[in-house]
Amino acid sequence: MAIPYLKGYSVKPSVIEPTGRVYYTDGTNNFSPNQEQCEAYGYTYDSSTGTCIAFNYTPLVQRTLNNENNQAQGSNLTMETGSKNSIINGNNHTVRRQAQNNILSGMGNEVAATINDSLIVGTRASGIVTNSLVLGGNQGSDALGERQNMTFMYGVTTTDNSTVDALVNNTKDSYFVPELDTAYYFQSETLALRTGGTAGGSVGDFKAWVERGVVLNSAGTLSIDRSRTSPADSGTTTGWSPINAVSGSNFRQTVKGATNMDIEWVSTIRLTQVRFNIPS
Repeated sequence: MAIPYLKGYSVKPSVIEPTGRVYYTDGTNNFSPNQEQCEAYGYTYDSSTGTCIAFNYTPLVQRTLNNENNQAQGSNLTMETGSKNSIINGNNHTVRRQAQNNILSGMGNEVAATINDSLIVGTRASGIVTNSLVLGGNQGSDALGERQNMTFMYGVTTTDNSTVDALVNNTKDSYFVPELDTAYYFQSETLALRTGGTAGGSVGDFKAWVERGVVLNSAGTLSIDRSRTSPADSGTTTGWSPINAVSGSNFRQTVKGATNMDIEWVSTIRLTQVRFNIPS
């Protein structure tokens, strides 16, 4: 339906492009309106580009059948092939290939390829761990992940006194990999709970630890400085121990239980990171 002329105006909206840009007509020619003409009809005037805008355009890059279930609201949103079932609100976000079931809100956030089930909020936050919570505390001009806080979980089950690796989300061969030229203050809160076994003690025996420190990736070499306390324990827990360490390119947590004890281990890992040596 044609838009009528407003009282006192000899021009009116004529064309709204798929990008949201509005052109007006004087009855003969189409043109870009000035701010007064644009706003008189209820549109938004972008003074930086000199354009009249009806709505924010959201380009969906490489849109395929696999990513059509994404819910996107904002501008300059990139969803790569195979990303799906995510909710994206704000501006300048990127969801990399095959990432699924994520929520992004804020500005300039990114979920890495194949990362799932994460909540990424704030500004310039980088989601690189499945099942994680990430808060970016940056300006829009900062590097991705320059300052951010990240939370995820490690877990494993032990049945003897062997030293074994706890794993991200208790998933085989899954470790957190500190990024190049980044410092992390970490706090690991670990609970070990006995669930079975024939050794002395009882089901329900438990022990908890808080371990904190700094992990540094400097030019690809990892180092760690750490300390640990145990704020609570009950029952027979002799020999139980978790230790956070670095090995190769991984941030690792090893745990040690006891012979003939079934023990469930779970850790909440919180990282506060700062990137350095960022290219200008």
